[in-house]
Amino acid sequence: MTPEGNATSHEYDVVVIGGGAAGLTAALVLARARRRVAVVDAGAPRNAPAAHMHGFLGSDGMPPADLLSAGRSEVAGYGGHVLQGRVDDVVPARGSSPRLWFHVRLEDGRTLRTRRVLITTGLRDEIPDVPGAHERWGRDLLHCPYCHGWEVRDQPLGVLGGTPEAIAHAQLVREWSADVVLFSNGAILTVDEREQLVARGIGIVDEPVTRLSIEDDRLVGVEIESGRVVPRAAVFVRPDFVPHDDLLLRLGCATHDNGWVAVDVTGGTSVPGIWAAGNAVNPRAQVVTAAGEGSAAAIAINNDLVVEDVAVAISAGGPPARPGVVG
Repeated sequence: MTPEGNATSHEYDVVVIGGGAAGLTAALVLARARRRVAVVDAGAPRNAPAAHMHGFLGSDGMPPADLLSAGRSEVAGYGGHVLQGRVDDVVPARGSSPRLWFHVRLEDGRTLRTRRVLITTGLRDEIPDVPGAHERWGRDLLHCPYCHGWEVRDQPLGVLGGTPEAIAHAQLVREWSADVVLFSNGAILTVDEREQLVARGIGIVDEPVTRLSIEDDRLVGVEIESGRVVPRAAVFVRPDFVPHDDLLLRLGCATHDNGWVAVDVTGGTSVPGIWAAGNAVNPRAQVVTAAGEGSAAAIAINNDLVVEDVAVAISAGGPPARPGVVG
């Protein structure tokens, strides 16, 4: 059955897929521009394990869930719709309409008809398969020192190695504490790398890591292959970033050489009518960055809709004359 004939279908100017900072900010801007907008939120934000978020002016220290709750309320306050669900597919609509249309199909059978789509589905962090790592992720096993470094400043810190970025990550973490240890996790360091680490007083443990040591629901150290536990109050790790970009790839969006979907400065993809913002296309975007990208995408989308509205009005011969208005 087509969306037009489906009792569960709805029509919008923009459907935003993803209800994080990027998606909700975009929806807020679009709703304030008097666009019919819906946000489809699967309810699984990347920063859910974190107790607080930082570096967002005016919201520093706020629990991530509180920010999203406030954002949903603000969007709804301007007439936007926030729908709980997961999108199964986005399909360009075929037909004779002069407007560009897409069908957004949800897993529960609902179909949304929309003129533009903004995808802000984020990414997932793949962390090392070390016992204790998943349980402590976002608590005292951390990724971003800009997000969490202040809270663990001047404490004994560790950096879990084994990736090419680990050395640079250890040098960065060193800005927050003079007591930093790199756990190379069996990786071979070059002479230059060791020299750089030693020069800044960063300790080096070459043995493979066997587990994170936990006592009373807190990290107390890192256990290495010999059985020794190196006391640490928090450990940083650079995870692998895996974007939730299936919808973008299925739509045929062009990618960079590294496989990430390419967007312009406004979030526009190579597919007309499809935008993307936040961690789905930018692994480095923090909450404040994602919100900014969502705002930029929303403004670009609204401008694109205005251009289409003008073209459609001209092709239709313009609106009927109003009394007292000279044409």
